Amino acid sequence: MDTTRTVAVIGAGPAGLMAAEVLAQGGAQVTVFDAMPSAGRKFLMAGKGGMNITHSEAFDAFVTRYGARQPEIEPLLRAFPPEDLRAWIHGLGVQTFVGSSGRVFPTEMKAAPLLRGWLHRLRESGVRFAMRHRWLGWTDDGSLLFAEPEGEHTVRADAVVLALGGGSWAKLGSDGAWTPLLAGRGVEVSPLRPSNCGFEVAWSEHFRSRFAGEPLKSVAASFGGARRLGECLIDAHGIEGGLIYALSTALRDEIEHTGRATLHLDLLPDWSAEKVAAAVAHPRGSRSLSSHLQSRLGLKGVKAGLLRECLTAEEFNTPARLAAAIKALPLPLLAPRPLDEAISSAGGVRFEALDANLMVKELPGVFCAGEMLDWEAPTGGYLLTACFASGKAAGSGALDWLRPSRAV
Repeated sequence: MDTTRTVAVIGAGPAGLMAAEVLAQGGAQVTVFDAMPSAGRKFLMAGKGGMNITHSEAFDAFVTRYGARQPEIEPLLRAFPPEDLRAWIHGLGVQTFVGSSGRVFPTEMKAAPLLRGWLHRLRESGVRFAMRHRWLGWTDDGSLLFAEPEGEHTVRADAVVLALGGGSWAKLGSDGAWTPLLAGRGVEVSPLRPSNCGFEVAWSEHFRSRFAGEPLKSVAASFGGARRLGECLIDAHGIEGGLIYALSTALRDEIEHTGRATLHLDLLPDWSAEKVAAAVAHPRGSRSLSSHLQSRLGLKGVKAGLLRECLTAEEFNTPARLAAAIKALPLPLLAPRPLDEAISSAGGVRFEALDANLMVKELPGVFCAGEMLDWEAPTGGYLLTACFASGKAAGSGALDWLRPSRAV
């Protein structure tokens, strides 16, 4: 390729950086623009508690994690599957391992060494970075318009890759401010919604003051025929954590359609319903019911508190109803927590607005990648894997667009 061809990559997260790498390897002059002072802010935050980069499960199972958008995401993953992502990470001098859950982590469990090595390699390949540049859209002549500390200025580019993120964690750069810019150009954009999120519950003041911040461990959650084992967290607003995130898409959709959703919690997932019923019905003598539940079933603290919070006095004191609630405690959820608090977002640029190379049909030469696309996935490495894969696809698509043979 003629190296005078220039590409602007807007967004310095995993998708944008991967697109930049592909483009630079293909001979393009690449500048990465980002509104933040440094690259990969959300990537670093996501890796703060342990960088879960991908998942080791079989590919056929892996691709089902993308739900309704599996047909659109699967080709991207086939072109850059999880094992290739791991090999790419190893090429940066960062080793990985598979945890007991099947999740894949860098050996050091941190994102910073990976990002540091990656940025060094990108700069060595000629990629330039323009930080503190907030994209404002296009001017009338098709130039890109940016706001920077010194004021506004325009940039001309032969191709553009947009990797602007979704709408969660605005303070790290993913604020969804791009949505009206593209919608105003006739691009189909689905509203951004919280994904992998917590939910609001109408706790009593007594329960909230006593148990907010308490983990709820060794439980199972069920909704819509799906059941998950794990743990979650009671907070002042409701309930959150990995167990809840795993069911959040279905819960959110149900609330959108009907106004509420009821999650069922199994407080003793290792006990059969018959064993629980027998223990509850066992004579307790002079002991209080709370003491009885603790001694016979080990129910105390937040679990016992939940039973009193969610059951009427009559239900709590009726052995059959209490036993049934211990195995399937109904917890009414009122609403998802706000988008900015979510781990990720659903919605974004619809795949129907893109061609097979992730180029916007209404905007020739403009490509989209990452979380700003209309897809969602659970935590566990699925989000990052698809971001990397879509960045690679958008970078490759832009290279194809820039090839001189295209004009012949």
